[in-house]
Amino acid sequence: MDEALLRSLTPSVLAVLVRRGADFAAAEDAVQDALVEAVRVWPDDPPRDAKGWLVTVAWRKFLDATRSDTARRRREGRIDEEPVPGPTPAVDDTLQLYFLCAHPSLTPSSAVALTLRAVGGLTTRQIAQAYLVPEATMAQRISRAKRTVSGVRFDRPGDVATVLRVLYLVFNEGYSGDVDLAAEAIRLTRQLAAAIDHPEVAGLLALMLLHHARRASRTAPDGSLVPLAEQDRTRWDTAAIAEGVRILQAALARDRLGEFQAQAAIAALHADARTAEETDWVQIVEWYDELVRLTDSPVVRLNRAVAVGEADGPPAGLAALAALEDSLPRHTAAAAYLHERAGDLTTAARLYAEAAHKAPNLAERDYLTRQAARLNSRPGA
Repeated sequence: MDEALLRSLTPSVLAVLVRRGADFAAAEDAVQDALVEAVRVWPDDPPRDAKGWLVTVAWRKFLDATRSDTARRRREGRIDEEPVPGPTPAVDDTLQLYFLCAHPSLTPSSAVALTLRAVGGLTTRQIAQAYLVPEATMAQRISRAKRTVSGVRFDRPGDVATVLRVLYLVFNEGYSGDVDLAAEAIRLTRQLAAAIDHPEVAGLLALMLLHHARRASRTAPDGSLVPLAEQDRTRWDTAAIAEGVRILQAALARDRLGEFQAQAAIAALHADARTAEETDWVQIVEWYDELVRLTDSPVVRLNRAVAVGEADGPPAGLAALAALEDSLPRHTAAAAYLHERAGDLTTAARLYAEAAHKAPNLAERDYLTRQAARLNSRPGA
C-alpha cells in the first residue's frame, strides 16, 4: 500500500467534494472513510485511477452520511411531534377518506370503484354487480385506478357527486347484498349532510332513510324475500319515514332536482300508501320520467316499465319493457311479473324460472323459484 500516494491525493479529493457542494467538515469525514476503504481494498484490487476511485468512494460516503443525518433529524422531528401519553380524542376520518379516494386524477367511475374496494370493503364481484359489468372488467378498472393514483399526492379531495355515488352503492350493497353496510352508509351520509348544505346530499339521506324504514318487513322469519306489495306495513319504521319525508321536502323546495331526490320521491310515495293498492302509480311514473331525464339509465327505464304496467295496465308495461335490452339485470323477472299480471301464466312461469337462474343473490333466486313453482302447480298447468 502506497501511503504516500494516499496522503498526496487527500487534498485534491477533499477539494473535489467541497466544489460539489459538501461542507468542509463533512467532506473531511467522507475522505477519511474513503482512505480507510482504500487501505482495505487496494492491496488485493488496486485501482487503475487512484484519484478517481477515492473521489467516487468519498462522494458516496458523503451522500450516505447526509442521508443518514437527514433520516435521523426526521426521526427526531417525529418524536417531537408525538402526542403526549394519555387518552386520544376519538376522530372519525372515514368520510374524509372517501373524499381522498375520489381523487381528481381518476374518472368518477374509477374513483367510485376504488373507494368501494379500498374503503367500503366490497369485493370486486359485488362492485361489478353494482356497475352491471363483468367481474374481470371491474378488476381491470380497479387495477388501473390504483396505478393512476400511485405516487400522487392526496391533497386534492374528490367532489361531492363522486362521494355520493360511493355512499349510494355502499348502501345498496348493505341493503340487499352479502355485507351489512347500510347503517354505516346512513351514518356517513348524515355526517356529510351536517357538513355540506347540498340538496342532493339531503336527497340521498332521505332515500336511505325511506328504504331502511322498510327493512324489518323485507324478509320473512325463514329469511325468504318478501316483495314490497306483500310486506307488513305495520312493521315499517314510521319515525324514519317521517324524517326522510321531512328532509326530502326541504330539499325539493330548493328547486335543484337531482337523481337522489327523484328516487327519494318515489320511495316516499310508496311509504305514503297505506296498502299496495293505494299506491299512486301515476305519480310514480312521472317521477321515473324525471329520473330518465336526469340519468338515462337502463335500470331506471326498467323500473319505469314496471310502474307503467301498474299505472296503465300490463300491456303498456310490456310494451315499455320491450324497448329495453333483455340482457339487462332483472329484465326477465320484470317480464315474468308483467306477464302474470296480464294473465299469461304459462309464459310467466317459464320466465320466473329463467330469472331465478340469473338472480344476483340467493334470496332473489329462492323467491323467483317459488313464484315459478306456484304457477306451475296450479290446476291445469
